Amino acid sequence: SSDVCSSDLSGELANRLMHPRFGLEREYAVRILGALSAEERARLLEGITLDDGPAQFSSIEDGGGEGSNCWYRVTISEGRNREVRRLFDAVGHAVSRLIRIRYGAMVLPRGLKRGAWVELDERDIRSLMQAAGAPAPERGGGEGPGERDRDRRRNNARGAGPRPSTPPA
Repeated sequence: SSDVCSSDLSGELANRLMHPRFGLEREYAVRILGALSAEERARLLEGITLDDGPAQFSSIEDGGGEGSNCWYRVTISEGRNREVRRLFDAVGHAVSRLIRIRYGAMVLPRGLKRGAWVELDERDIRSLMQAAGAPAPERGGGEGPGERDRDRRRNNARGAGPRPSTPPA
């Protein structure tokens, strides 16, 4: 799997982004073996009982594919452990590729290589905090959680090149 992720964020913001109870919408590109039938799609949208309770997708869109591999774009508002994979397993389809492409309002840039990252600017951090319902830092009056962490990263970067950046080999 690969995804839009949040490292170096404040603990409160990270909790609001990741904990299922906050319901921040996540969107995934999913490749499965086989195609969904109308009945399977309806079950996934209506809800399926998993080991840890009911789960469902908010939306399912066809994403193309050829042969036995089919791509779908799905949205979910929780993000429990392996929830997307378990939902597809429940209707008889194995997930062969899973990419989180959106986390709230933050969209994974197209063409971003696996393991690469993009640093968020102040505007992106404010947007993310607003989407997560976390209090935004005050403008111009000191450091907010994102600013402090970003400054620490810059000080430790030692020649980190242009953004998006890829990790050293």
